[in-house]
Amino acid sequence: MDAVPAARAPSLEERFEVIDLYARYAETINDGRLDEWPAFFTEDCRYRVQARENAERDLPLATIRAESRFMLEDRVAAIRNAMLYVPHYWLHMISAVRITAASDAAIEVRANYCIIRTMQDRLSELFQVGRYQDRLVRQGGRLLFQEKLCVYDSLLIPNSLVYPV
Repeated sequence: MDAVPAARAPSLEERFEVIDLYARYAETINDGRLDEWPAFFTEDCRYRVQARENAERDLPLATIRAESRFMLEDRVAAIRNAMLYVPHYWLHMISAVRITAASDAAIEVRANYCIIRTMQDRLSELFQVGRYQDRLVRQGGRLLFQEKLCVYDSLLIPNSLVYPV
């Protein structure tokens, strides 16, 4: 049986590193550098975008589900090569980034997010709000998402939910 890693208080450096990771994550998506987005994840990552109702009931149905970095890379390729859409800009705002648990094996983080979409010929619109429930691990000297759960609040979602949350 595997030993459970001992919980510990995160260091100040770790806290800053976590905040910086979330800022770089949002900046990468906002700047349209989608080819760089999968590099924020481990090879065996889990990425889900799920309605709050399903998350709170621990139901498996997710609007977007990926079980590896390869699946995230495939999503980016589909966005870049197979989709037709009106040009637009994204603004991910991430707040209240809080480490909820830490051990030598992983860091659990919770944060709020708000995504605003701006099309060139329309007013900006609120696209989605929710929270992240993430598990970070250190690989190659840097923190990566091993698990990213994006829980959105509204039951209604735009049909254009294909971009990273």
